[in-house]
Amino acid sequence: MQLEERPVQDQVEEATTYIKLLTQRVEEMRRRRSQALMTASGSGSGSGSSSSMGGSVVEVREFGSNLEVVLISGPCKTFMLHQIISILEQEGAEVVNVNFSNIGDQIFHTIHAQ
Repeated sequence: MQLEERPVQDQVEEATTYIKLLTQRVEEMRRRRSQALMTASGSGSGSGSSSSMGGSVVEVREFGSNLEVVLISGPCKTFMLHQIISILEQEGAEVVNVNFSNIGDQIFHTIHAQ
């Protein structure tokens, strides 16, 4: 069985459609991230990549199609790391790496996703 080559025009149209779909997904993820940051910070105005939650700090950085989430918390403020990873995965991100460090009385969690 020999596969037929598709015309270049069909391939270009398919790629264009796929890129538009990805662009829409990225915009939707950005919108949801902004809403989540505003909710987490208790603020209803503005959007940012950093928020503070009662002693904890959440920073979200974009690097093209990559995403870095940094969570900084003290010893008295705990959170469920698996819940944050689940939220990222529900939004279509693939978590590729998670690290943590204890520095003084602060705990730094870094999540890398695509």
